[in-house]
Amino acid sequence: MALWRAYQRALAAHPWKVQVLTAGSLMGLGDIISQQLVERRGLQKHQRGRTLTMVLLGCGFVGPVVGGWYKVLDRFIPGTTKVDALKKMLLDQGGFAPCFLGCFLPLVGTLNGLSAQDNWAKLQRDYPDALITNYYLWPAVQLANFYLVPLHYRLAVVQCVAVIWNSYLSWKAHRL
Repeated sequence: MALWRAYQRALAAHPWKVQVLTAGSLMGLGDIISQQLVERRGLQKHQRGRTLTMVLLGCGFVGPVVGGWYKVLDRFIPGTTKVDALKKMLLDQGGFAPCFLGCFLPLVGTLNGLSAQDNWAKLQRDYPDALITNYYLWPAVQLANFYLVPLHYRLAVVQCVAVIWNSYLSWKAHRL
């Protein structure tokens, strides 16, 4: 409980910084889970640079983009009713999610040194499956998030659920 209260105080004092650092930390955790539990690399073969890349992507891309999107979405559809939450979820999943994945996957490829041609081929191969998998998880999560969670906690809630999603994305993005 003390940790939660400290998080709330930090979030109230520095909302943007805390949201970005939370996203980066949980992206890194997702990569660690991917490497250790999904890929079973073991500690000796753990790719620390890859984990650092995912942390930096969380802080520099995911946190700012998703956090900013939630603010825009809340201004565009300002209510908190069930219908408002449904509208937000439909915009989020119908517009934002496809664009986000279409940027995230090639960004990881670029950071991993893929050529433009290899990155394009990887995007064509991985994007449809990643988007379909997205739709198994995120519509229900986002509907609850938009209906039950105050704006300043939404990124943290999504990133907590996203530890599993980040593990999947890390695996998908780093698979050759």
